[in-house]
Amino acid sequence: MIRKAFPLLAVAFFVSTAAGAYAQTEAPPTAFEKQIEKVDLSVEGVGIYNSKVSGSVIPLSTNQGLEITQFGSNTVGALVSIHYPAKPYFGLEINYGYGRYTEHFQGPGIAEVFFPSSADFQVQSKVTEYTFGYLITPPHPIFGLQPFASAGFGPQVFKPTPLGGEEQQEKARATYYYSLGLQKDYGKHLGLRAGFRELFFLDPDFGQNYLTILKHATTYEPFAGFYLRY
Repeated sequence: MIRKAFPLLAVAFFVSTAAGAYAQTEAPPTAFEKQIEKVDLSVEGVGIYNSKVSGSVIPLSTNQGLEITQFGSNTVGALVSIHYPAKPYFGLEINYGYGRYTEHFQGPGIAEVFFPSSADFQVQSKVTEYTFGYLITPPHPIFGLQPFASAGFGPQVFKPTPLGGEEQQEKARATYYYSLGLQKDYGKHLGLRAGFRELFFLDPDFGQNYLTILKHATTYEPFAGFYLRY
């Protein structure tokens, strides 16, 4: 329940704190208020492009030793982030990402389990990211644009859908990422942001030995959107 409510909690915190700061504009800002003014909340659209990995199925399965090729379909999703650039070379960020796509499992290892010939076993999933990272915002703009970079980690949850999920189990994977981008303020409270992210994680097997090849997959995410600041 908590992870599902993260985007709403982030927005509620942002709005309530901003309202409190607005109500006290006549008084000199406190040290806390000065730090809060650095925080921004962004909403971005992302392209989701998944890599293809291949490997042999682990032992203790009926199709052990046979090869499976696994990849997620390409789609679009959403990313909600909170940035706190405390200093140019020290800051923090929190990310909530969401996408929905189909995981494909192909090759002799799948044919052995499901069909007598080559097969494509598909699991439609909701994919949710909860990551935390280190943020750098160098003090020198590039052609009027503010660069930034971040890196971090957290869980990424693959939850099969009720209709297209083939009754598979929910699976979480530890995920590491980095991002690079540019942003530009338009006034004190609004700005635009665009960039590129790359995520690394062990390919999902939904808790099934016959799908486990223990290979690391990669997701590429170009993104663009807007951010709000106090």
